[in-house]
Amino acid sequence: MKRIMIIGSGGSGKSTLSKQLGRVLSIPVHHLDAYFWKPGWQAVSREEISAIQQQIFEKDTWIIDGNYSATMDKRIEAADTVIFLNYSTARCLYGIVKRRIQFHSKTRPDMGQDCPEKLDLEFFMWVASYQKNKVPIVREKLKVANKIQLLEFKNPRQTKNFLKNLS
Repeated sequence: MKRIMIIGSGGSGKSTLSKQLGRVLSIPVHHLDAYFWKPGWQAVSREEISAIQQQIFEKDTWIIDGNYSATMDKRIEAADTVIFLNYSTARCLYGIVKRRIQFHSKTRPDMGQDCPEKLDLEFFMWVASYQKNKVPIVREKLKVANKIQLLEFKNPRQTKNFLKNLS
């Protein structure tokens, strides 16, 4: 595990896992949200996020957390390990509400600069529909990933046990 891609619904704990895994394995962590969002929640172009990821891919080791289905195929190609946090909708909704309370009027450390935590209806609905609308797409994309290690965790306990066994 040297080139690790972490995906899953908003609120599943991708950023938390990537930081923990980075510490355990001594691998640099890259949060796609921090690259994608410019101050004031302004999105970068698809070309810019692709170029940023390409620079990361050129390194020997990395952990990248984030979904961004437009560039997921490239990450799958470059990764040797994919960790899919496929938690229940209720768990992920809890995660985004908890995060909103925890970082009220503050920018998370894994987010782009000057992007204070928010919880709008669009994002809530994206998380609420992730299992129905996004998981089938993710599964389809992962079908071609036969040369990589695929780890899928259905709940935080499985993820915690995975980390514990690595330590």
